[in-house]
Amino acid sequence: MSIKVKLCKFVSKLVKTPEHPFNMQKDGTKTYEEWQFENGEKTIEFYLDFTDKDTMFKDKYVLDIGCGAGGKSIYYVKQGASHVVGVDIVEYYKEQAESLAQKYGVSDKFTFEVQDAANLNFPDNTFDTVIMNDAMEHVDKPMEVLNEIYRVLKKGGRLYVNFPPYYHPYGAHLSDAIGFPWIHMFFSEQTLAKTYKELVKDLPDGQKRINFRISEDENGKEYFSYINHMTLRRFKKIKNAVDFKIAYYKEVPLRNFLKPLAKMPLLKEMFVKMAVCVFEK
Repeated sequence: MSIKVKLCKFVSKLVKTPEHPFNMQKDGTKTYEEWQFENGEKTIEFYLDFTDKDTMFKDKYVLDIGCGAGGKSIYYVKQGASHVVGVDIVEYYKEQAESLAQKYGVSDKFTFEVQDAANLNFPDNTFDTVIMNDAMEHVDKPMEVLNEIYRVLKKGGRLYVNFPPYYHPYGAHLSDAIGFPWIHMFFSEQTLAKTYKELVKDLPDGQKRINFRISEDENGKEYFSYINHMTLRRFKKIKNAVDFKIAYYKEVPLRNFLKPLAKMPLLKEMFVKMAVCVFEK
């Protein structure tokens, strides 16, 4: 083990990890899909200054991009959606999602599809509402994804996007094992990948977590394949380049007292909690 990895492991243990669904599922406290369902309100809270739940969901045909284990999709059904299609590239989420839909008696209003969001298998003008909650920072081809959503969204339909920018304190998405904020600003991605593997390898689901987060490039170099390093600056360029109309945009600070820092060009990437955008076709 290198000195950098040893140092990173030491630093990572200085701060307790925040609540994370992977750890709750490991401990038998709560499944990932149940955690998603119970936190469904949090996936839409940032839009409610602009719109309301009925406008988003009531009698709407909804597409949930990056639905995970389907908990938030089931929550959207419960808000009055006529049908919700959840899309994710992780195949083993399908069984969890369909089991949860059955538990809540909404199997007839929910469908899970294993698909690449950049190449959706739906006809043009299909959906009334599309949601990308904590998904924009994960897709490999964000521009292609937005173009595909534009295609499958009905005229007048809305796409709701929210994501934490990469330089958010936990923007590297390693908080199931590393609680130290902004850890990705102090160590390289290769060091972080090796450290993460060391920290989770002995967990019952350790290899599953590693496979989920880490891949190798054509040169055998490890990298975090589940994130795309989406920054506010990059997202601004992308959202201004697509055919959508921007109906609403907001940058939510980490804390209210940090608002000044979240507005400063050189610091906002680190002090914005969530970028929130509503697109209209």
